[in-house]
Amino acid sequence: MFSSDFPISSILIHVDNPTEGLIWYQKAFPEAKKRSIAEFDFEYLDYRGVMIEIVSADNQVSSGAAGSVVYWLTDDFQKRLDYLLELGAILHRGPMNVGQGFKMCQVQDLWGNCIGIKGK
Repeated sequence: MFSSDFPISSILIHVDNPTEGLIWYQKAFPEAKKRSIAEFDFEYLDYRGVMIEIVSADNQVSSGAAGSVVYWLTDDFQKRLDYLLELGAILHRGPMNVGQGFKMCQVQDLWGNCIGIKGK
């Protein structure tokens, strides 16, 4: 019915201060490229075609752990986990073995949002 080059187009991450959030997420995902949409004076991160959009938390959507969690696949699980913890993320769930040599866990960013990682 629908076709697309990418199954996910964007991920919105709600934070109290989008400028600080963009800086933190650029460190958390150094592979991502910072891009901008001049028309809206808006910067975001492009991670392999997926837009990571750091936006203001408000009374309709707050920051924090609730609902869906995006899991990012990594080639080196422990290295990625250690790196996120060095940036100030806090271990939220796991790590746990999930079969076939993979582990997964969730960490919380500085605003309480969950980031899932999965890898060997």
